[in-house]
Amino acid sequence: MLFPTVEYALFFMLALVLGWGLLRWHRAHKLALLALSYIFYGFWDWHFVPLLFGLSAWAWLCTRGIQRGRLRRLWLILGAGGSLGLLAHYKYTAFFLQNVVDLAALAGLRLPLAVESPLLPLGISFMTFHAISLMMDAWRRKLDERLDFADALLYVAFFPQLIAGPILRASSFLPQLRQPPDPTRIETGRALQLIAIGLFKKVVIANTLATLIVDDVFANPAAMSASQVLLGIYGYAAQIYCDFSGYTDIAIGCALLLGYRFPLNFDSPYVSASPQEFWRRWHISLSTWLRDYLYIPLGGSRRGEARARLNVFVTMLLGGLWHGAAWNFVAWGAWHGLLLAGHRVWDGVWRVRDDAWRRSTAWLWAARLLCFHAVCLGWIFFRAESFEAGWSVLTRLASGPWQADLPLGPVLCVLAGIALQYLPARFMLRLQLASMRWQPLLPGAVFALALVLIEVLGPSEPAPFIYFQF
Repeated sequence: MLFPTVEYALFFMLALVLGWGLLRWHRAHKLALLALSYIFYGFWDWHFVPLLFGLSAWAWLCTRGIQRGRLRRLWLILGAGGSLGLLAHYKYTAFFLQNVVDLAALAGLRLPLAVESPLLPLGISFMTFHAISLMMDAWRRKLDERLDFADALLYVAFFPQLIAGPILRASSFLPQLRQPPDPTRIETGRALQLIAIGLFKKVVIANTLATLIVDDVFANPAAMSASQVLLGIYGYAAQIYCDFSGYTDIAIGCALLLGYRFPLNFDSPYVSASPQEFWRRWHISLSTWLRDYLYIPLGGSRRGEARARLNVFVTMLLGGLWHGAAWNFVAWGAWHGLLLAGHRVWDGVWRVRDDAWRRSTAWLWAARLLCFHAVCLGWIFFRAESFEAGWSVLTRLASGPWQADLPLGPVLCVLAGIALQYLPARFMLRLQLASMRWQPLLPGAVFALALVLIEVLGPSEPAPFIYFQF
């Protein structure tokens, strides 16, 4: 059930009716949202609904053990270990065994192992992150009340964020479940605006780029000119931003209409002038999760600068492996780890100097361009089907020839995807404030008109969200 479909529109209308219709009965309201979340997940494959329930129940059981105060460390180890073990079974077992077989073959040994990957449940990584966040927040004593079983289930399974985030912190979302939503505080205009912008990003920009240039370039780079390959790389940078941030906008808007608030997940990442700034703006809920639950437990920057650079590299390497059990994702994570560690060295060298040129507008734009192209280089391996496929894209880019054979549609979509991030924040704020002063029916009419335009401008077939595979 994809967001930009009639099926989801009908489903969400049912969620609005049930959610607000049962508001007087708070527990029934939450149970209805929980049931709808399981229906939403089961729409793809009912066989994995027990997995979702089991992981959520396990997280609740271990969190209650942590909250009781006895054997807290044991409960945390059991809870996190069990959750990560489940993730490893579905996502990494086949990858690990296949590499064992390949290494044995290099040594002249033939192992009698038949390596088959199990069917990967949708959103398994995001479920695991939520389960671990629940236990870690209890361990850090950020959950001051006894955890309710239904609340734990709904926290993990709440349908707007279930498949592709954003990653919610238990300490910020569970307090919202303790009181019924206040219908007088629903920002309807902002919610509809977010949904419309998200649909435009996803349907018009991301889907168009995928169908007109990106898929063809990464499927067969040898058949493309170097200029088309470069456009495909830029196209994927714009596509993944519009695809994922569009999903997040829709998820935040849907949650707002139901009375719940999600955190900001993207903040114009391609305006970044450094790798650190990029990860403060890109998939913010993931980058802060990696910081709080990997980088800091590894020691953070508490043990000196050299150890901090190693910790950030290991964190990004594991972050790359989290995205996919393949060497191209390991390469992507390692590349960003090198960028972050290398920039720490660079910044440390220049921090003691007060050079005016580093504060100039020219340097800011040079740093932005450099950072953007470093990120695009990583996107090649993120998008490619394998490390070898990513390398073939790079070699085709380097071999030339360069030709003026660029299709206009993808060029305009790339420019639009990048330009969206340079819109002043005050512009969107003014638009939200203006919509709050409109007559009650006007936001709905504008939203309906926006949906018609998106339907006309976008491709005929909806494409899955990129992050569904993770």
